[in-house]
Amino acid sequence: MPLISAEALSHFENMIYLPMLITILERDRNVFEKSPFKLKGPYVKLVDEATKLVRAELKATNIYLRRHNMNMLRGETDDTFTEYIFLHGGYEEHRRYLNVRLRNRTEELLSVYFAMAG
Repeated sequence: MPLISAEALSHFENMIYLPMLITILERDRNVFEKSPFKLKGPYVKLVDEATKLVRAELKATNIYLRRHNMNMLRGETDDTFTEYIFLHGGYEEHRRYLNVRLRNRTEELLSVYFAMAG
């Protein structure tokens, strides 16, 4: 039986992916601002709306973690894996995520937030 519930795990994973999404969206916005598009407005607006949604979700996740005495630390990283340490209810669980999986899931979530923003 896992030490950390599925509900808690989803919030921990939000703490992994949502900050990544914000970084990507901010970089993309800068690219759109500096690129020679004739009509940048729709692209920038879509990125801004998606960023707003991600930030709101991250805020809700931070509140949940604080209320439930949960914390996450980033562990060791190599070319293949990134380790995260989840602290909850007196338990410490180490999980290793494939870097390729992190990238692919981030891309999936980016599509979800663009769909919600559009």
